[in-house]
Amino acid sequence: MIGPMSFSLARYAHGLIAVMLVAVCASSTWAAASRPNVVFIAIDDLNDWLGCLGGNPDVKTPNLDRLAARGMLFTNAHCQVPVCMGSRVSAFSGKLASTTGCYEFNADFHEAPSLANDVPIPLHFKQHGYHTLGGGKLLHSGFQGRLASTFDVNLGNGRNPAPPERMNWPQKAWDYGPYPAQDGQMGDEQLARKAAEHLARRHERPFFLAVGFYRPHVPRHVPQRWFDLYDPAKLALPKAPPEDMDDIPESDITRTKAVAPKHADVLAAGKWRAYVQAYLACISFVDHCVGIVVDAAAAGPQRDNTIVVLWSDHGFHLGEKQHWAKRTLWAESTRTPMMISGPGIRPGLRADAPTALLDLAPTLNDLCGLPAVLGHEGRSLRPLLQNPDAAWDRPVVSTWLPNNHAVVDRRWRYIHYANGSEELYDHRVDADEFTNLAQNPEFARVKADLARWLPAKNVPLLQIPGRATAKD
Repeated sequence: MIGPMSFSLARYAHGLIAVMLVAVCASSTWAAASRPNVVFIAIDDLNDWLGCLGGNPDVKTPNLDRLAARGMLFTNAHCQVPVCMGSRVSAFSGKLASTTGCYEFNADFHEAPSLANDVPIPLHFKQHGYHTLGGGKLLHSGFQGRLASTFDVNLGNGRNPAPPERMNWPQKAWDYGPYPAQDGQMGDEQLARKAAEHLARRHERPFFLAVGFYRPHVPRHVPQRWFDLYDPAKLALPKAPPEDMDDIPESDITRTKAVAPKHADVLAAGKWRAYVQAYLACISFVDHCVGIVVDAAAAGPQRDNTIVVLWSDHGFHLGEKQHWAKRTLWAESTRTPMMISGPGIRPGLRADAPTALLDLAPTLNDLCGLPAVLGHEGRSLRPLLQNPDAAWDRPVVSTWLPNNHAVVDRRWRYIHYANGSEELYDHRVDADEFTNLAQNPEFARVKADLARWLPAKNVPLLQIPGRATAKD
C-alpha cells in the first residue's frame, strides 16, 4: 500500500521527469534551430576563368572574387566526372562514378539502382529538420521519382530563352550571340531574384537553399551588355599549340567527339575569338546572378549563421589540346571553382590541397551537425577550413567512362586509360600540361605512387532503358 508521503514523492518524481523531458525537447529544438543555414550554388560548365583563380587575364568576375575572399577558395578542386549528369550524381551522392556506374548521361540519381538506398544532399538535410528550397539546374534531369519531395519550395527550373533562329553557328546547341534584350528575361536572373526574396525573410527552421545556374553552358546567349564587356580583338586566347597532341596516347577518349565542334572547324570558321568572347560574356552574366544571391544572403536576417557553398560541375576546354567542351581527363575538364564561406571560416583563405566535389556532402554534414552518411567516399574539408596548411595526403580521382581515371595531387596529374596508356604532368613546371612524362623511366616511382589511388572497383556503365547518352 502506498502512503501519502510515498504518493507525494512519486508525484514529485513524475513532475521532475516531465520537466526534464520538456527541457530535453526544448534543447533539441534549440539545437536544430541553431544549426547553420546553407546556400548551395551550382554553376554549369564554369572552368577556372575567374579573377581569383587566374585562368583568364581578361575575365571580369567581381562577385565571385568577392565571395572567394569572404571564406576559403579551393584552388586545386576537381570534379569526379567531366560531364554534367555524371558529375552532379557524384557530387550529390558523395560517391564515385566507378562505384555507382553513373559515368555519363547514362543514369541520373533517381534512375540508378546503385543509389536506390541513397538520398541527395538536400534531401538528407530535409530529413534532419531543414526547410529546403531549390531551383534551376541541380541534378541534371531534376529531382524526379522518389526524390520528388526533396524541396519544400520549388524555385522553378531557371531555364534561359533561346533566339528563334540560329545566330552564329549551324548547331543550335553551340550557337552564341547577344539574346535576349534584358537581363530580367533570363531564367538564371529570375531564379537568383527568387532566391534573394527567400533570403530576405526570417525562417523559423534552418534552411537549405539550392540554386543551379545554367550559364555559361551552351548555347551562349546573354544580353548585349555582357558581350560589350569584352572586345574580341583584344582578348587573350587559350594556349593551344597543335603539336601539343603529339605525345598524347591514342585512346577512346583522347580525341574530340562529334557532340562538340572540332577546334580545326572553329579556326576555319574564324570563330575562335568570338567564342571566347561569348564564354566570357556568359561568365560575367552568371557572376552578376551570383552577386544577387550572395548579397541577399549577406544582408538577410540569417546572415550571421549562413554557410555559402559555390561550385561548378566541371571545367571546359576552349581549344586547349585541340579540344572543345569537356569529356577529357585533362585539367581544363576536371578543374572546377569551389569556395565555402560562413560562420567560423576566416576570410581570405586559399587551399591548394587536392579537393573534390565528392567532399561537399561530408563537409556540409560535418559543419551543420548532421549524421555522417555511410558510404560517402569523400571526406570533410573542415580540417582545411580551419587550417589551409593542414595535412592532406589523399589525391583526387576523376573518371571518364569505365576504367579511365586521372589522379591529381598537389604537384602531379597522372592519367591511366582503360587500354593501359598513360599520361603524367608535373604542374610545378608545366601547368598547361604540354609535356607528357609518362614514358620517362625517371618518373616510374611517381606513377606507381599515384596509381595506388586508382579505384579498385570499376562497375560497368549502367544501362537505363530509354536513356540516351552523349548529350551536352
